[in-house]
Amino acid sequence: MSIRNRLQGKLGFGTAPLGNMYRDIPEAEAQATVDAAWDHGVRFFDTAPFYGAGLAEIRLGAALHKRSRGEYVLSTKVGRLVLDEIEEPAARDLGEKGGLFEHGRPNRLVNDYSADATLRSIEDSLKRLNTDRIDIVWVHDIAQDFYGDEWLAQFETARKGAFRVLTRLREEGVIKAWGLGVNRVEPCELTLDLSEAQPDAFLLAGRYTLLDHERALQRLMPAAISKNVDIVVGGPYSSGVLAGGTHFEYQKASPEILARVEQIKAIAQRHDVSVKAAALQFSLANPAVAAVIPGASRPERIAEDFAALSDAVPPAFWTELREARLIAADAPVPSTQVGV
Repeated sequence: MSIRNRLQGKLGFGTAPLGNMYRDIPEAEAQATVDAAWDHGVRFFDTAPFYGAGLAEIRLGAALHKRSRGEYVLSTKVGRLVLDEIEEPAARDLGEKGGLFEHGRPNRLVNDYSADATLRSIEDSLKRLNTDRIDIVWVHDIAQDFYGDEWLAQFETARKGAFRVLTRLREEGVIKAWGLGVNRVEPCELTLDLSEAQPDAFLLAGRYTLLDHERALQRLMPAAISKNVDIVVGGPYSSGVLAGGTHFEYQKASPEILARVEQIKAIAQRHDVSVKAAALQFSLANPAVAAVIPGASRPERIAEDFAALSDAVPPAFWTELREARLIAADAPVPSTQVGV
């Protein structure tokens, strides 16, 4: 079932930064950022236990508690349990890519895609979010970037555990939809090939951007459209490097990536286009994409995102990107500004 009509707008809010990604964010700043998103009309909020070992969920729950639950769509993820101090006294295991959330809560994370862990994860998330329901549940990070050669074994555990539980919860009306939340295309393709799994959508981070989109464009997007499975694009700024930052793929960008970004910037300057506008509008131009969820940890970033969404980008800009082979020749581009 398509989730497109549930999302209430093309621009959602990704809360990974609220888990103290890269820096220790003051509580007031985190709350003000969620308020700014709400004030600009955002009604789709995505989070995960992984983000700061539950910190992002706690902060998002506190910010949204003053809002009517029926006015927004909420998604979170399963696949990692956050252990408390009773279970793991004074434990701190940051796990894979741990440097992302070194300023998060000092709780241990345990990877577990089994049926029991999925149910417990949802129950724990409901408590941290201080809410009575979650609309969309993503199975988090069952892919090569976290598990290497073991990713297929983790996927099989999820197939027998999380996938079946989430399908049952959807049928019972406990959740509205489920899918994968991943940074790689392959798990999505594999899930679409399963006869017993019928996901509603995929949250695909970093794989349909100005810097990386060819595999998703050629393989995943057509398959998703054919099966009425929506794509939500996460990380449209490629970990920040397309928005003035220095990170790509959650680490310092390589000289090759920085050179490619400079090429895009030079073309953007010639056409008086912001790279942010180009990045957001490029991701949304593909018909498979239902929404884009950039992350933010400062209130002013929300206003920038909405301005970027409605900025006019001339056709000549996209033509020059194609001629420079910075985007695929057959990648859809917007004919006018996207709007909200």
